[in-house]
Amino acid sequence: MSCFPCFSSKVKKATSRVNSRRVQAPSNAPSAPRVETQGARETTNNNKNEGKENGANNIAAQTFTFRELATATKNFRPECLIGEGGFGRVYKGHLSTGQIIAVKQLDRNGVQGNKEFLVEVLMLSLLHHPNLVNLIGYCADGDQRLLVYEYMSLGSLEDHLFDVPKELRPLDWYSRMKIALDAAKGLEYLHDTANPPVIYRDLKSSNILLEKHFHAKLSDFGLAKLGPLGENSHVSTRVMGTYGYCAPEYQRTGRLTTKSDIYSFGVVLLELITGRRAIDTKRLNHEQNLVTWAQPYFSNPAKYPELADPRLNGEFPVRGLNQAVAIAAMCLQEEETARPFMSDVVTAINFLTSDSKDCYTSPLLSESSPVSDYNECNSQQVQEQRDQSAQTRQQALAEAMEWGSTHTALSRATSYNSSSLET
Repeated sequence: MSCFPCFSSKVKKATSRVNSRRVQAPSNAPSAPRVETQGARETTNNNKNEGKENGANNIAAQTFTFRELATATKNFRPECLIGEGGFGRVYKGHLSTGQIIAVKQLDRNGVQGNKEFLVEVLMLSLLHHPNLVNLIGYCADGDQRLLVYEYMSLGSLEDHLFDVPKELRPLDWYSRMKIALDAAKGLEYLHDTANPPVIYRDLKSSNILLEKHFHAKLSDFGLAKLGPLGENSHVSTRVMGTYGYCAPEYQRTGRLTTKSDIYSFGVVLLELITGRRAIDTKRLNHEQNLVTWAQPYFSNPAKYPELADPRLNGEFPVRGLNQAVAIAAMCLQEEETARPFMSDVVTAINFLTSDSKDCYTSPLLSESSPVSDYNECNSQQVQEQRDQSAQTRQQALAEAMEWGSTHTALSRATSYNSSSLET
């Protein structure tokens, strides 16, 4: 059953839709993790002279020598450093062709080892989508492990959402919803098109990279995991990822499904709405965990506007905010089966971006002053049509919330009855 019933009229049911869109992987797949998508085989063949076999005959990425990448980054000078973390450092570089690149140099003692390096090369060589970062190539000289990506000129979502200097304008509402939609489309591709499905497992604001016009792409696939096949409902693995973004059932048991990614997306969406970090130790104790702090607001729609980032200065559509909060609440359901499919989330957020774009001018995308009130549309006819469509979507989300609550209650009741019979 769709979690957003009135958004599903143009979309087939999940099972038939997924089966029709997936491209089957060949039966002679190697033992190394393999993901096959439409066009992947052709891309591999076209680039066979550029890639190194390295134990798998399907890596389409270009190989680089360490000397080439050292030259591109001016010997990894500090002025070329654009980011760092537990995995290592990222440098901006220029190839001899003039192409600008981002070079991730993995820390040999860091959290991302040889296995994660291989997974990322394989995944990004075979997965191609406008909302996934493009892997240009890699280097595996000696003990050096480097990944070469397309350069994303605006950095990460984290850079634009948190600790923004006061003299700079914060992300406006439309840009936030556009970024959420792009990230959702990337996850939808991984869940519904890749075969086997891919569980991203590390969705967070620092892994969402931005380029011109705030077009967002998912990056860092070192923790990605192939999803369950056949009758299997989940895969079991050691708990990895970032605290604050991990689904509760995954943290407790290591049980991993695509619904684990849905929960992480709910956290990111809540960050976009509130402007708060998933975990912020600088805040008061009861406000440090974003989801825990926001949960009491979910049951009272009248308080939804209180969740809005104060830096927006009230410049957001109230209905759009209410719907975004409702979507986040659905994604953050404690019971994984009560969370929506990513395709339903994409459809719902798509409405929010079209609503915002029609009646709200982004201060980041335009030099003109932003529209201060979402309801100030000149045409009465447009206003009436928007009110009608917004009312329909609001009703759909209300039904979705009710369905989620009912489903959770029934699941708990069934579990209780079963345990009572056993005793």
